[in-house]
Amino acid sequence: MPSFTELLAGPRVLIADGATGTNYQEMGLAAGVAPEEWVLAEPGNVMELHRRFAAAGSDLVLTCTFGATSLRLADGPLAGRVHEVNVRAAELARDAVGDALLVAGSLGPTGRLVEPYGDLTREAAFEAYAEQARALTEGGVDLLVLETFFALEEALWAIEGVQSATGLPLVASFSFDQGTRTMMGVGAADVVAAVVPLGVAAVGANCGRSLADTDAVVAELIEAAPGVPLWIKPNAGVPHVVGDTVVYEAGPEELAAHVRRYADLGARVVGGCCGSTPEHVAAVARALGRP
Repeated sequence: MPSFTELLAGPRVLIADGATGTNYQEMGLAAGVAPEEWVLAEPGNVMELHRRFAAAGSDLVLTCTFGATSLRLADGPLAGRVHEVNVRAAELARDAVGDALLVAGSLGPTGRLVEPYGDLTREAAFEAYAEQARALTEGGVDLLVLETFFALEEALWAIEGVQSATGLPLVASFSFDQGTRTMMGVGAADVVAAVVPLGVAAVGANCGRSLADTDAVVAELIEAAPGVPLWIKPNAGVPHVVGDTVVYEAGPEELAAHVRRYADLGARVVGGCCGSTPEHVAAVARALGRP
């Protein structure tokens, strides 16, 4: 199969997968349990979700390692098992989808605020992301994705750490959950100016807030980074609590209509984030004219 970099340069828009956590919850993940715990406790369910996205039309799936840095695992049952969790998650994804799809290693924020707002230092972040990147690379992923970042400093430190550990293609994706800015006030132009010169394969947005907000963020990214490959994975609209259930407002066809517009505007990788199911991904595939 061609590499991620080669596919980005081709004519075909790549379809990523959808959500991990919200789909696991539908599959029985208990409240308060980190999705990464299923990598070791319920590997069959992890593989099943990967297979569902593959069957829906995904060209790539992300590993269940969003929260699998040493800093994020430190206070839970997987403390000290970074290498084991990340290698195993990569292996499960590969076993589930084979060599016909790309496997992307997911690396999320540590959950800590950077100095001086919190205790996260450059050194700690650098080491944590280098460690995770080495393990995911050993597990056999094709690319790495820094996703849902909101602090520019943490993202830059993460990029440094990852690039010190591996030469795999790297995507940097931010969560603009305050409209067109992240919770730390970072805008699309800020992201492009800071991240693109570092040699990432693609830059983009995931999670966020409403689809209308994502529309605006995509427009700003395109204006700030003409010609730079964009990675766009919005939530399935805004979540609402109905009884004891969280419901995302955008159905498959609504999400697909927005994602189709992102592709028409030049996005190179599209998919879904929180609330997006295999049915959402299948609608995206239809909207993009996939058989």
